[in-house]
Amino acid sequence: MEGTKPKSLRNIEEKMQGMEEGSLRYHVLESAKNFKSSWIELGRALYSVLKDKMYKLWGYTTFEAYTGREIGIRKETAMKLLRSYYFLEKEEPQYLREEYTASADAAKVPTYESVDLLRLARNKKELGDDDYLAFKKEIFEKGKDVRQVKRDLTALIRQRKELSSEEAWEQKKFSAVRRLLGTLKALKREIEISKLLPAAIIKETEELIKKLQTQIT
Repeated sequence: MEGTKPKSLRNIEEKMQGMEEGSLRYHVLESAKNFKSSWIELGRALYSVLKDKMYKLWGYTTFEAYTGREIGIRKETAMKLLRSYYFLEKEEPQYLREEYTASADAAKVPTYESVDLLRLARNKKELGDDDYLAFKKEIFEKGKDVRQVKRDLTALIRQRKELSSEEAWEQKKFSAVRRLLGTLKALKREIEISKLLPAAIIKETEELIKKLQTQIT
C-alpha cells in the first residue's frame, strides 16, 4: 500500500513523475529507489552527475545539495558510493559487467561498504598483494559480512604494523652493529700498526669484533 512506503521512497517517486523517463535525472532517481539492491547502478549514475556537473543544470549549487534534497542520501553515503564505484571501475572492472551482476548470488553481491573497505585495503602500505587478494575473495566470492571484513582488516593491519616495527628495529640494529664493526676494525688496525696499546687490549678488541659479527650473520 502507498501509505506503508517510507517517506524518502515516496518523495523519490513523486519527483520521478514529472521527469522524462529516459533522462539521466530520472535514471538517478530510479537507481536511488532501487538503492539496496542496485548500489552499483546508483554509483555509476552519481559518477556521471558529478563528473559533468549535471546537478547545476537541475537547479542545485552543489553536488551535496543535490544528493541530499533530490535523492535523499547523506553526503558521506554519496561519497562512499562514488569511491566504491570508481574503485571497481578502475581496479576491478570485471565486477561491473552485466554478466557478473546478473549471475552472482544475491547473498554474495558485496555492499558498497565492503567495496570501500577493499579500496582501503588496496591503499594500505602495510598490506601486500596476497592480503588484498584474500580480502577480495572474502568479499566477492564468499559475501562476507561487512562488519566481519572490517574486523579482519583492522586486525591484519595491526599485525602487519607490529611486524613492520620489529623489522625496522632489526634493521636499525643491523646498521648500528655494522657501523660499530667498521669503526672497531679501523681502530684495531691503527693501534696494531702504531703499537699504541698493549697486545692484551688488542686481543680483547678482536674478541669483541667476533661477538659483534655474530649479531649480523
